[in-house]
Amino acid sequence: MNYKDKLKDPIFKIVSDQSKKLNISTFIVGGWVRDMLLKRKNNNDLDFVCLGDGILLAKEVSSALGKNANFKVFKNFGTASVSFNKKNYEFVGARKESYRIYSRKPIVQNGTLQDDQNRRDFTINAMSIQLTDEKFGEFIDPFNGLKDLNNKIIRTPLDPDITYSDDPLRMMRAIRFATQLNFSIDIESLESIKKNCERLSIISQERITEELNKIISCDKPSNGFNLLYQTNLLNEFFPEMAQLKGVDYIEGKGHKDNFIHTLQVLDNICYVSDDLWLRWAAILHDIAKPITKKYDKINGWTFHGHEYIGSKMVPKIFKKLRLPLNSKMRFVKKMVKLHLRPIALAKDTVTDSAIRRLLFEAGEDTEKLMKLCDADITSKNPIKVRSFLNNFKLVRRKLIEVEEKDRIRNFQPPLNGLEIMEIFNISAGRKIGILKDALKEAILDGKIKNDRKEAEDFIIKKGSEIGLNHRK
Repeated sequence: MNYKDKLKDPIFKIVSDQSKKLNISTFIVGGWVRDMLLKRKNNNDLDFVCLGDGILLAKEVSSALGKNANFKVFKNFGTASVSFNKKNYEFVGARKESYRIYSRKPIVQNGTLQDDQNRRDFTINAMSIQLTDEKFGEFIDPFNGLKDLNNKIIRTPLDPDITYSDDPLRMMRAIRFATQLNFSIDIESLESIKKNCERLSIISQERITEELNKIISCDKPSNGFNLLYQTNLLNEFFPEMAQLKGVDYIEGKGHKDNFIHTLQVLDNICYVSDDLWLRWAAILHDIAKPITKKYDKINGWTFHGHEYIGSKMVPKIFKKLRLPLNSKMRFVKKMVKLHLRPIALAKDTVTDSAIRRLLFEAGEDTEKLMKLCDADITSKNPIKVRSFLNNFKLVRRKLIEVEEKDRIRNFQPPLNGLEIMEIFNISAGRKIGILKDALKEAILDGKIKNDRKEAEDFIIKKGSEIGLNHRK
């Protein structure tokens, strides 16, 4: 087969011309070829393999592209990249690799195109297209990757035990590609992942989490998590989530499988939002259920305080998984802590005070919290689901009404600590903190309006109760 008509991007002509100039053969390989055959939108990262000096070829291509091209060399990997017009082109010389048992860093030697294809992770990523000489556009498929593509199968080019043991990150990549493309993993390959799952320990957590986030960003990430659990990979790096799996029974009473429920909530969120961190909130919203699970004869299974304890677990999990310990983490922690609040308010009568407190704590993330709560309704009873969702409409309506009236979402006290000190002509101390808290609670409880004049009157009265006289 010849794919000349698919190589319309000017970069292919430039690479071809520079390869001819250096008298070497070059091929476009991997993801671009796969996605072109799948008629998926091609990504902006293209990989080129040449039978020669890949770094020198990259330098020549960069020069041909002009001053706006950005050329970088990665000596430790023997590769180079050229960035141009928001696209990234990677260049490497064909090579063969051998591995030591306790390291995923290969011993690299120059090799043939066949050597290079042998080291590829999956058959669907080992296909290439010739870019030089009279063979320009020729399709090369040594492992029947096109057949696997048509059959929607993830398969390794060589013995999967060798492929996964050499580079255990490929086990995560197999599940990521299966989830992204809605493919199945070849049964021999799946068994090999189970057998080699402990090898994942030699991979840095950063690289594992990078693959995990790509799984979470898929249209239906539950498929990926089910595979991670089935192959025991999940327990290797995220045992807290694996522990959600299963149902306990006492006196014939069981609770729902919190792993299955969590994946339903995650998929539900994915239907309405592509926010990675809201998806993480869905993953972690019930993470403390295994350690808060109790059974009593009257109420059956309970998980009291799981939202609070779960929120306390979030920073530790983020740190362990090398996720950002910044506003993203704080957002997820907030969502986990608050995810039951709107459900508790989903009643026919909702007080303004309760709504104010929810607005105050959720702030600008109120609507995202409501999306999480919508997603958390996974009952198979349609009447129950409809009842909850209708009550959430009531909560949303009240949120809008109270916000318009009291401006709580971006709550800033009408008086700050310095102004309170000036009213009483005193310096900072415990009493100022008491007055600030009292003012906040009075506004949230609706005792006074979120108004400066009412706030001053309240503070003066409250101050007198604790022995302070205001300066007139």
